[in-house]
Amino acid sequence: WEESGAKAAVGRTLTIADGGYLGTGLVMPHRRRKGEDLPDWKKVHNTSHKRVRARVEHVFARMKTWKILRDCRLKGDGVHHAMLGIARMHNLTLAG
Repeated sequence: WEESGAKAAVGRTLTIADGGYLGTGLVMPHRRRKGEDLPDWKKVHNTSHKRVRARVEHVFARMKTWKILRDCRLKGDGVHHAMLGIARMHNLTLAG
């Protein structure tokens, strides 16, 4: 998280994540405690969170089909610049 530069890139931006990022300050779904049900407001939050994350995951899945990302072995800022370009191309594709 810190070594990858993701923490610095996110800064103080509200960022959602999955349970793999516990303790990072990112927004994650609420978990049910053993033997307890989640309150309705937490269920609503989880549903919203799931919808947003699903869209992001679909973008990642689509981008992984692109050869440049499958074969990406760039060092340092190369990955960053490649991802920016690919994200821009993806957005152009969606815009039609």
